[in-house]
Amino acid sequence: MNLQRFIERPVLSTVISIIIVILGILGLTQLPVTQYPDIAPPTVRVSANYPGANAETILQSVIIPIEEQINGVEGMTYMTSTASNAGSASIQVFFEQGYDPDIAAVNVQNRVARANALLPAEVIRSGVVTTKQQNSALMYAAVYSTNPEYDDVFIQNYLNINVKPELQRIKGVGDVNVFGAKDYSMRVWLDPDKMAAYKLMPSEVITAINGESLEAAAGSLGQNSGQSFEYVIKYKGRYKTAEEYGNIVIKALGNGQFLRVKDVAKVELDALSYSSLSRTNGYPSLNFGIFQTPGSNAQDIIQDIYKKLDELKKDFPDGMNYVINYDTNKFLTASIKKVKDTLLEAFLLVFIVVFIFLQDFKSTLIPAIAVPVSIIGTFFFLNLFGYSINLLTLFALVLAIGIVVDDAIVVVEAVHAKLEGGSTNAKKASVSAMSEISGAIVSITLVMMAVFIPVTFIKGPSGVFYEQFGITLVVAILISAINALTLTPALCALFLKPYKTHEQIQKKGFMHRFHDAFNTAFKAGVNKYGQSLKFLLKHRWISLGVLAVSILGILLLSRTIPTGFVPSEDRGVIFTNIELPPGSSLDRSYEVTNKLYESVKTIKGVKGASFISGFNFFSGAASSNAMGFIMLDDWDDRSDESESVNGIIGQLFGKAAMITDANIIFFAPPSVPGFGSADGFEMQLLDRTAKPLIELNETATTFVRLLNQQPEISYASNSFNTNFPQLQLDINVERATESGISTRTILAALQGYIGGNYVADFSKYGKQFRVFVQALPKDRINESSLNNMFVRTPTGEMTPISQFVTLSRVYGPQNINRFNLFNSVTVNGGLSPGYSTGDAIARINALAAKNLPEGYSVAYSGITREEIASSGQSTIIFLISILFVYFLLSAQYESYLLPLAVIFS
Repeated sequence: MNLQRFIERPVLSTVISIIIVILGILGLTQLPVTQYPDIAPPTVRVSANYPGANAETILQSVIIPIEEQINGVEGMTYMTSTASNAGSASIQVFFEQGYDPDIAAVNVQNRVARANALLPAEVIRSGVVTTKQQNSALMYAAVYSTNPEYDDVFIQNYLNINVKPELQRIKGVGDVNVFGAKDYSMRVWLDPDKMAAYKLMPSEVITAINGESLEAAAGSLGQNSGQSFEYVIKYKGRYKTAEEYGNIVIKALGNGQFLRVKDVAKVELDALSYSSLSRTNGYPSLNFGIFQTPGSNAQDIIQDIYKKLDELKKDFPDGMNYVINYDTNKFLTASIKKVKDTLLEAFLLVFIVVFIFLQDFKSTLIPAIAVPVSIIGTFFFLNLFGYSINLLTLFALVLAIGIVVDDAIVVVEAVHAKLEGGSTNAKKASVSAMSEISGAIVSITLVMMAVFIPVTFIKGPSGVFYEQFGITLVVAILISAINALTLTPALCALFLKPYKTHEQIQKKGFMHRFHDAFNTAFKAGVNKYGQSLKFLLKHRWISLGVLAVSILGILLLSRTIPTGFVPSEDRGVIFTNIELPPGSSLDRSYEVTNKLYESVKTIKGVKGASFISGFNFFSGAASSNAMGFIMLDDWDDRSDESESVNGIIGQLFGKAAMITDANIIFFAPPSVPGFGSADGFEMQLLDRTAKPLIELNETATTFVRLLNQQPEISYASNSFNTNFPQLQLDINVERATESGISTRTILAALQGYIGGNYVADFSKYGKQFRVFVQALPKDRINESSLNNMFVRTPTGEMTPISQFVTLSRVYGPQNINRFNLFNSVTVNGGLSPGYSTGDAIARINALAAKNLPEGYSVAYSGITREEIASSGQSTIIFLISILFVYFLLSAQYESYLLPLAVIFS
């Protein structure tokens, strides 16, 4: 390349840089702003419901058939499943990083379709839903009411009808997930005594509802008949009010009288489920999470959400309001502001240092121009590659400032040397200098790029981190090299003047005196450095000894320094996981959250709190579970160490110790969204031989107790428990057969009265809701309730179900988890100060190998699994980077020995 052209045509040189800057500005306006790159693996969720079924029934009849079909789907890395006593089944399928989530969802859906023939009819009717799971939670919020007229049922349905659809339409919002299942439902509460009096079975009420509340397409009259008018026949369709459902005719009684649903049941519009309660700052509420689509701009989305919520708030009923429990934008904004400040500070420091050494403002301005051109131009390529402005790319730009200025300094110094050597023309000096150093600039660029290019080959989530960091630096370095070969020599030719010594300067100002003093001190330092080099050359064993000690120190420190994926940080919110004794009622869980709230609100630095009873982070749905969001004051308002997230967590544990009837854990949210609910580690204890669940529980309890004794682990929590009180149902088949009653009839009656039946749908407020048939709560309290539930014999007699069934008290699990087709127990744990996840993983593996019985093993999920998968890659890539640098230097120096001095340094 003829570089002299760029010196002789400065307009061409400046146009190249201006175009780079313009493209960079255009890219900057299009780049999404996120905290980290989107590293969470694509996840597909399969969910189903089997009303009234327990966890073991769901496992056998729903999860296992679906799992067997899904297993091995293309791109899958692992699969987890949960069966719940609440009648729900959930399967999460995780895919390789970078796999197309749309294709993943289609492939899983096709596999699920194969299992439909194996599923119970009730499951098919409720629907098996396959969805792409949105992993990046932008915020958690709550709508609450200080007006006692509005309970949580009203709040949820107001949210679903008026708020949720508006939020879902915001650009970049992937999903709005509501915590709770209190959608409106037409509840048909059967009265067993009245049913027996009229000799009715629940199935007859269900048949009557399905036969009368339905849609019809009756057609039209007069069509194609030569008539002047056509008349479309309309039918009112599915019923919409409790009165209409109450008036449905079950059967005729004679004499013009009819038996209607309202004669044997109470019909009302109420909630679909009563499995959760939510309170925010002491008031009834409904919590929801908002998730973003991959590649969208988190800051813009959150601003639009706030704007939309403020707009919707104007139409809220009196007493209703909303509160943000967790907003990622606050932490993101604060973090990016800190990085931007660092970016500016780095630029100023570089400018000052360069000015001190070059001792001329024009000379300093030339490399200073290289920094914004390289930094801004990088944004164009970040947008081109589909990256985002995040902490990783910004940190890379901070590091790049010191690197990209180097090429320009080399050019300026070379031109200065020519001018100091007697050249009287800056243009000729620039041409002469570039002819000598252009090769060196290219070599420097290649060597610097060789350091960072190999890291882009790391796979998995950590590879995404390395890739965006490395590519950002590579692009900035490349642009700086282009700048050094085009713009910088042209500016040198325009700005620099023939060298004038300080002696030629008649009047010396402060800066000249400062430069004289600096030069004197610097030359003295150089002289001492030269003397030390002579000494070391005469005593080479010292250098070799230092090298050996350094290598040994690197090896030792690499084994002892804690390792981890990303550090934990104060995000302005604390998550709470609450577990009461197995079988505790929802009311009892609610009382515990109220007690906890009263204690929490007294802690300095706490802004507010939201608690949800009936669900928690680790164990999922259960009446004995609860969870919470504790919002903290802004970081600027929490200057004292006791008000840091760790300080407040310590105080919270002290407060929670006063609540003896619950196990309460406080933890910070995960540093990387999409990998579980908490920082720390996530482990799976696998039963590979299908042993009884009680044995799995005992093994898990023993192992978790052992983990809690380890210094690396601050806490370990086991989400599995087989001590939930349950009732074992046994049917006396012989006696039932003698009475002419089948097992199916008995079970159908029990489901109709106790488990409940989803029998139809209805429309109201522009939404579709379910009709649910079930006995009144007061008629299904305990075992004796079966004495009042009847089945009909072939002779028409009504016989209590208790004549044919026996209920015995047993214990069992609330939820059953599986991992890659094996029953498993999920163990979440936190890290003690000074230890990393790498330390915890090593300790867990050692304990597992020594203490677990035969047939049990451990596996890892979430971010812990990704950390293990990428741990070996980093070392290999580091060695490859060194190898690249070595070969490039060997090619430059035409020697395999000389580069070793650089490598060992």
